[in-house]
Amino acid sequence: QVQLVESGGGLVQAGGSLRLSCAASGSIFSISEMGWYRQAPGKERELVAYIDSGGSSSYAGSVKGRFTVSKDNAKNTVTVYLQMNSLKPEDTAVYYCNAEVPGIEHDSSYWGKGTQVTVSS
Repeated sequence: QVQLVESGGGLVQAGGSLRLSCAASGSIFSISEMGWYRQAPGKERELVAYIDSGGSSSYAGSVKGRFTVSKDNAKNTVTVYLQMNSLKPEDTAVYYCNAEVPGIEHDSSYWGKGTQVTVSS
């Protein structure tokens, strides 16, 4: 089992910055990759960025060049960050942290409760 707790959301003006954090605990040794998703009202949840156990990252086209995902490994926790710069009103959404754990028979996905990001114009 993996537990995820997000923090860092809030209200910011367009052009501003925010940094989201996601602290993972539990069976963190089994995590293959962690990422950030977002869901705006009336829209489907979409992948924003992810980072794998080797440190390789990938981004959605809409955030590339503005957002940066990184992680910090500690003894019993892993924290993943999403640095968001040059924020736009269309970035407004609930942001969710995700962790993927591969399994023999099936993979498992873990989710945080989400943190609201609101960008005003």
